[in-house]
Amino acid sequence: MQVVLLEDVKSVGKKGDIVKLSDGYARNFIIKKNLGLEATPQNLNDLKLRKANDAKIAAEELAAAKQLAEELSGKKITLAIKAGEGGRAFGSVSTKEIVKAIKDQLGMDIDKKKLILPEPIRSFGVTEVPIRLHRDVTGKLDVHVVEA
Repeated sequence: MQVVLLEDVKSVGKKGDIVKLSDGYARNFIIKKNLGLEATPQNLNDLKLRKANDAKIAAEELAAAKQLAEELSGKKITLAIKAGEGGRAFGSVSTKEIVKAIKDQLGMDIDKKKLILPEPIRSFGVTEVPIRLHRDVTGKLDVHVVEA
């Protein structure tokens, strides 16, 4: 029996694949647990339409991410932290503070999980922070840290 998978099934296939399975396994496990549907012409047509819609949505998300990356390039935000002895930074700047500054200074909402900051910024000056906006798009933002 041929089955269209609705979800990833370990050692069988990925979502959207058309796989040939034994009748018992397909009826008693895959179809019963709503992991797949029998590969009828109607279900195959639905799958084709769903894939086309998913591709369209993915293309729109990619275009939006590219546009946001262009908007972010060349922009700079400024953060002030206290200075300790000898002009060293007292404390650090984390992703949470960077996201708050982006919202206040640039008016953009960016999730802090998208910032690629291996460790908090602990020095004064300009640091380039990469922002993963999409799987294929990474923008860059300059963060200027000054003494408070």
